[in-house]
Amino acid sequence: MTELLVSGGRVLRPDLTVERADVLVDEDGGEILAVDAPGELGGDDELDASGGLVMPGLVNAHTHVAMTLLRGYADDKPLDAWLQEDIWPVEAELTAEDVRVGAELGLVEMLKSGTTALSDMYFHVDEIAAAVDDAGMRAVLGHTAVTVGKDDDGARADVQESLDVALELDGAADGRVRTTFQPHSLTTVGEAYLREFVPEAVAAGLPIHLHANETTDEVDPIVDEHGVRPLEYADDVGLLGDETFLAHCVHVDESEIGLLAETGTGAVHCPASNMKLASGMAPVQRLLDAGVTVGLGTDGAASNNDLDMFDEMRDAAMVGKLAADDASAVAAETVVEMATKHGADLLGFDGGRIEPGANADLAVVDFDAPHLTPAHDPVSHLAYAVRGSDVRHTVCDGEVLMRDREVTVFDEAAVRERASEHATALVERATDSE
Repeated sequence: MTELLVSGGRVLRPDLTVERADVLVDEDGGEILAVDAPGELGGDDELDASGGLVMPGLVNAHTHVAMTLLRGYADDKPLDAWLQEDIWPVEAELTAEDVRVGAELGLVEMLKSGTTALSDMYFHVDEIAAAVDDAGMRAVLGHTAVTVGKDDDGARADVQESLDVALELDGAADGRVRTTFQPHSLTTVGEAYLREFVPEAVAAGLPIHLHANETTDEVDPIVDEHGVRPLEYADDVGLLGDETFLAHCVHVDESEIGLLAETGTGAVHCPASNMKLASGMAPVQRLLDAGVTVGLGTDGAASNNDLDMFDEMRDAAMVGKLAADDASAVAAETVVEMATKHGADLLGFDGGRIEPGANADLAVVDFDAPHLTPAHDPVSHLAYAVRGSDVRHTVCDGEVLMRDREVTVFDEAAVRERASEHATALVERATDSE
């Protein structure tokens, strides 16, 4: 066994108290061995956390990581127009290599801002899994199925691919990759396909991830066609349960909140994307009060436009107060838990907390900065003042993936150069095909 000692800093404990302590990590087994007073522990390698706060690695519970190639490509439009007029046409031109390069860029961005785990919805998933493997991170991946606009054979093949990919890739990257069955949404996958394939996914023990109630345009058609609210319809086709987590949940009423709590279904809040696309304000405090596990996600870089989970925490706290008309709603402690423990719970990883036995997924935040001075309350700073660029070190599965702001698992400059080249060529192909 080789051991890594993260020393000299303060540590965020599971109860969100902060104390001066060192953290000992099993680099081979990928778990935390001990948390003890400074000077009590020793390791084979040492990571200097002096002046910093050691916290659990952040969990981006809903994103489309390869969409970094479309950052800034189409802005200032509502969701439906943005997807149909801009995003879907250019995505039709994506190659497997594009997805790999875009994923690498997104993973570098996440590592540099303290994220160690993500849940991704996209396609060419084997390329994303390979990038995650190289990055040393954790991920829940899946092929996102859409049946609208396809004939029956094409639609059935796409949903079958979502099932097949989930079964094939589960456990990849030495167990750091898990998978989900992914119907895109309740309005983009037909009822017949949901009724056929959802029971197969459940029988195979696969978790399920989909978009739900993101806009009123994802609510009204379900009500018109089925005469019930979307999440009641989702429950009827077997989608809800303690192995399912839904992205967005912006337009949910009290009955749907109750249904999420009753079935143990999780939700992922994506405040920046929801604000940018004017989708609305999710009732996060009401979801939490009902007992729903709520994680936090950035969505894709085309609708955010970054993958910095510290930005997302601040946005979640701010918009949560507006949505509840209550300055005490979605407090600092709450958003920190959403971005760590709650996200890990949704993704099925034993992380999100710093204690013996937990996954050794850590971020060291450098508090030696003007905008973090004075540090009356470190947890408040994590929610309201820290930036992704304040992260000094990132550790996942016991391995140091970024040390002193230098990513150790990728050549950052080469990744950025390739991504720029692929993004330019992608847009040129999309323009030529119009």
